[in-house]
Amino acid sequence: MKLSVLVPVYNLEHYIGPCLKSICEQVVNFDYEVIVCDDASTDNSPSIISSYASTYPQIKPILKDKNGGLPNNMRTLLSAAKGEYIAYLDGDDLALPGKLQKQVNYLQENPDCSMVYHESDMFDSDSNESLKLYSQEFYNWQYIPQRSSIEHLVKYGTFMQASSVMFKNHSRLTDTVPDNCNIILDYPFYILNAGYLNAHIDFLPEVLGRYRVHQASFGAQTQKSATRREQCLADIMAACELARQFGVDEEIVEAGVAHHQFATALFFLFKKNFDRFNHWIVVSAANQKFFNDKHAYCWQLRAQPEQLLRQLRAGKIT
Repeated sequence: MKLSVLVPVYNLEHYIGPCLKSICEQVVNFDYEVIVCDDASTDNSPSIISSYASTYPQIKPILKDKNGGLPNNMRTLLSAAKGEYIAYLDGDDLALPGKLQKQVNYLQENPDCSMVYHESDMFDSDSNESLKLYSQEFYNWQYIPQRSSIEHLVKYGTFMQASSVMFKNHSRLTDTVPDNCNIILDYPFYILNAGYLNAHIDFLPEVLGRYRVHQASFGAQTQKSATRREQCLADIMAACELARQFGVDEEIVEAGVAHHQFATALFFLFKKNFDRFNHWIVVSAANQKFFNDKHAYCWQLRAQPEQLLRQLRAGKIT
């Protein structure tokens, strides 16, 4: 088996059909399996998956009768994967024509590359309108080379859209889902895979997938809750710490943690939650080591959050 595509599902009845169709109608010259694990959805997702499985022989459905949460669901998917390569797709995202073939071709033609990701189109689910490019419009993209590494992941964050990544299978595959991450899973998942593979991570600039934005999506839920945003930060900081076991330099880990604390401070600043902004901007600069000049400037102006917010919105601070 050349490729295993892993699709976790929970209450995605409006999206899982188009997702599976986009994967199963790919034109390829190799065998691949689509392992879909439904985590005891309470909507119509299981029957939709079963219907598609009767149409597309690539689909291997796993329908759970008890909800175990995303980490458990991911371990189930990883344990079932038999492919030489592994691809992941959120059940509400879409694969565009050519995705699977082009990524498999790249890994085969570049044996020194263990992980490859492509550009993704972020789109509004209701209007189908494209919003922006996920990677090339990522706020830290200027720091990311065409060939990156675990160090770039730790220091600069999730510049790879979760559903855009394909990587080589390896003996530690089922060890890449940490127990201590409650909300964020893709970030530690790819840090651990990059670490176990000692991966060169290459970028394909072609748009080969679509990342759906909707009211129930991860990002939309996080925007609504300060508690959820801080839990996300805890997960992200824990993910950075995981890189130590692979010999990532201590300064890079510390820089990654400070960067994500700074990003959280800005989140609260734009929400006009100035108390949480002040807390996280102070924590992020505890050692007076700043991620970049913008970080240092925001820290210096922390006592004037309204003024700082006006300058940021006017584009006066970059």
